[in-house]
Amino acid sequence: MGLTKVIEHIFRRYFPSPFTIAVLLTLLTMGLALVFTENTTGENHFFAILSYWENGIWNNALLVFAYQMMLILVLGHVLVLSKPMEQLILRITGWVTNTSSATVLVVLPTLLVSFFNWGLGLIFGAILARKVGEYAQLKNIAINYPLIGACGYSGLMVWHGGISGSAPLKVAEAGHLKGLLEGVADAKILQTLPETLSTAYTIFSYWNLIVFVLVTLCIVILAYYLSKRTEPTPLDLKRYEFASLERENSEGAERLDHSPWVSILFGILVLAAFFVQYLPALKTLNLTPNMLNFFMLGLAILLHGSFKRFLMAVEEAIGDTAGILIQFPLYFGIMGIMAGSGMINEVSNFFASISTTTTLPIFTFFSAGLVNIFVPSGGGQWAIQGPLVLQSAIQLNVPLPKVIMALAYGDQVTNMLQPFWALPLLGITKLKAKEILPYTLLFMVIGSLIYIAGLLIF
Repeated sequence: MGLTKVIEHIFRRYFPSPFTIAVLLTLLTMGLALVFTENTTGENHFFAILSYWENGIWNNALLVFAYQMMLILVLGHVLVLSKPMEQLILRITGWVTNTSSATVLVVLPTLLVSFFNWGLGLIFGAILARKVGEYAQLKNIAINYPLIGACGYSGLMVWHGGISGSAPLKVAEAGHLKGLLEGVADAKILQTLPETLSTAYTIFSYWNLIVFVLVTLCIVILAYYLSKRTEPTPLDLKRYEFASLERENSEGAERLDHSPWVSILFGILVLAAFFVQYLPALKTLNLTPNMLNFFMLGLAILLHGSFKRFLMAVEEAIGDTAGILIQFPLYFGIMGIMAGSGMINEVSNFFASISTTTTLPIFTFFSAGLVNIFVPSGGGQWAIQGPLVLQSAIQLNVPLPKVIMALAYGDQVTNMLQPFWALPLLGITKLKAKEILPYTLLFMVIGSLIYIAGLLIF
């Protein structure tokens, strides 16, 4: 049995749905807290743990975080479904002449777009791969379609270190760091935390940009190399239709829904408000989730050209957020148990005892990659693992930006192994996980080597 078939067999046989995994992790955390922590509340220990869990689920700040992540995914998808993006994708497909040109034309734009927004990159890469396949079929161009599909998924290995990365964006919000460790760390540690950690020190740091450029170049070269050593595959694709809406006969106030002038005016108004409100933050490269979502909202309305088209695209995109909507509260509950019971302190002390300033980022990278297999969500993973990483870093005097990006790197690179976020791409391209895994696994290996080297050098 080949390696990819073994991996697919393991996921199918031993890994239930992500929601079920979240439930099992919740029960496991409850059990560990019950056995290994002491009851300091004076009430029944099990009831106290249930209370910690319930408080974590309905943590207001974390619920806001979940909604922010949902909007990042939805608005990114909505942007892909706009006419200008459709024209861009169709223009790119016209340059395809063989598998080699197809791989470069898919993998490079996908990586660049995903660095801007992971939701946009996920759907952009999927539709671009599908359209390249259709164009090759129409023009009788022999290509390796599974390799093209893998290239369309490659953006998920750079997203968390990019502009829409959950961890670096959240720590840029005022008070998030202290809020995350409040009730977990002692007063002395809380005092050492900055009010905010600008994205100028994480996403836009010179070393993160160097690492991103190196990963991009190496993945493009690897994809090109693979294209020269793989055989073409048969194609049997029907035309994939973009979200479309024919002009309806509307009367009265319904005309406002279809009016391009009203939507364009409102889109410009949103973008104008964005620049007025956030220009100082833009000058210092201090982005937040609200800033990114506000910009994408105005841009999406503007590009769709009418409220009706915009809302149609939102309806198509909203299904992608089901996992975030229902799974994030469970992750927040796990965090609540770990914080309330004191487990975070014990785990942080353990990591601090076996780590050094040099090795902690590496341990964080590998542990984040492992956690991503079970919690396939950067935002959910930050809620669970973030407090552990931050407290360990403070104890060892490791720069916070470095461990935050180490977590981001580890989380994103194992997306090439974890097929959860590949589901939209597989649905659009009509490929199977076992067909793209041979190539995404190679992407993961090369990407991991570069990320580890970056953490050691910088």
